[in-house]
Amino acid sequence: MAHRQPVGTEYVLREANVLDRQGSFVGPLDVHVRGGRIVAVGRHQSAAGASSIDFSDTWLMPGVFDCHDHVTCSTASVAEVLSTPVTRWALEAARNARATLEAGVTFVRDLAGADRGLRDALAAGDVSGPTLQISVELICQTGGHGDSYLAGAGLEASLIPDYPARPPHVVDGTEAMRHVVRATLRAGADWIKLATTGGLVSDHDEPLVPELTLEEISVAVFEAMRKGKGVAAHAYGGEGLSNAVRAGVRSVEHGGFLTEEQASLMASRGCYLVPTLSAMRDCLRWAQQGSLTPRQCEKILSFGLDIGACVRIAKEYGVRIAAGTDYIDRSQHGNNLEELVLMRRAGLTVEETLLAATATGAELCGVADEYGRIEEGYIFDAIVLDDDPGELSCFAEPGAVTGVFKRGAPVVPHPRLGTLTEVPA
Repeated sequence: MAHRQPVGTEYVLREANVLDRQGSFVGPLDVHVRGGRIVAVGRHQSAAGASSIDFSDTWLMPGVFDCHDHVTCSTASVAEVLSTPVTRWALEAARNARATLEAGVTFVRDLAGADRGLRDALAAGDVSGPTLQISVELICQTGGHGDSYLAGAGLEASLIPDYPARPPHVVDGTEAMRHVVRATLRAGADWIKLATTGGLVSDHDEPLVPELTLEEISVAVFEAMRKGKGVAAHAYGGEGLSNAVRAGVRSVEHGGFLTEEQASLMASRGCYLVPTLSAMRDCLRWAQQGSLTPRQCEKILSFGLDIGACVRIAKEYGVRIAAGTDYIDRSQHGNNLEELVLMRRAGLTVEETLLAATATGAELCGVADEYGRIEEGYIFDAIVLDDDPGELSCFAEPGAVTGVFKRGAPVVPHPRLGTLTEVPA
């Protein structure tokens, strides 16, 4: 692969506009990179022996964090799930991962689906894609969101492709929860994900009905914390969301019906919100088109979901917000940066949105000491834009990102890199 530079390659990107800690672009600044890390950022950097590339009139920012994705998921069709071999899903996952990276997402928190094999293959460079943290499974109660049992056929039809040695994920009771969390951690999980309410793209649960008890959630949080791991809660609202926050989860996923009281509680507990606005938008569109099951379409359309309301409420109460997409269909992967457009429209400032997609995502994922900033000592995961992103509407357009660096390697080579992209791996 000609675009993968060796670790020892050293270069300086000259006179770029660089995203700073406040979420603003400042410059012109030079960014000196050696061995995949940033050596220095400043004006008129001298670097004997390093390649020097003119990056004037470009905008350089950290690679985007997608804190809620499903790179192994390619369809919401139960019929396709039941008729497709697991090997096909694995190959599609590799394609989805590559599309996600090439869109500018360099770090993904995959909240159900990806296993340690995919995560480790990406880390080793065997597969092209973002750095992955994984939850392996969505842990749920019998009959809850994530229980893929088809009552009519008596079959399992999970949107998450099944595979040998997949850990159990349906639990009832505190001791069952303890066992399943431990089994999921044994399988290599970086996170534990729980369904504490029903969802949208499912037939037998409701997004405001609580799932799992407070005691069950608390056991999961305790067992995860013993291993230094966090818990993410799929929760749209109601008692199930409140229970998750009271039990100590690190993040609430979706939060579409978040209340002011819940936002205040989240802020006081240091709980993050990952609003997944693009997924909610797509669910509404699919329901309007009749692309889902009749039950799913009816459920989604009946709620009158105000996409973005949760962001406005969370911002008002000081909740930390991180970007995430919750993509489950092959048509979505690679469009991840549309989430930034929706977060901006929902009421975040440009600066808040850019930080939600970079530094705040790194904080949530526990890697803020190495990722999420263009600063000395940080791993050089970055994206390049040829135009000022302004109000961020450009991220809805294909081709807005003109270059992507992963650990210093130009995986989407910017035209100005020239011969740097010709160094063999």
